[in-house]
Amino acid sequence: MSPITLDVPDELALRLRPLEGQLPRILELGLREMNATAQPGFVGAAQVIEFLAELPTPDEILALRPSDALQARVNALLDKSRAEGLTPEEEQEWEQYEYLEHLARTAKAKALLKLQTA
Repeated sequence: MSPITLDVPDELALRLRPLEGQLPRILELGLREMNATAQPGFVGAAQVIEFLAELPTPDEILALRPSDALQARVNALLDKSRAEGLTPEEEQEWEQYEYLEHLARTAKAKALLKLQTA
């Protein structure tokens, strides 16, 4: 690991101090979110993450479906992958969609378990 020194506002420093051991993970998650929202084709990620952050009911989680724009982009990448292959940028975008799908599937699996044990 490499040491890094940052200057942050005092209020933020107070909030981070109890989480000091988790700072590498916090930075990693923040970078993932920045990368996801910076990708012009990576539509829908923020919507899904915000939806899950609102702590929806198990039924709401099970009803979660990709937006039309998200589904269209995934289909376009899939078609291109089969026909001619993806560029490195598109490959990275595809990997981000795979991660997003993993999050949604995990949430749905836990929601289903919760409904079955209720």
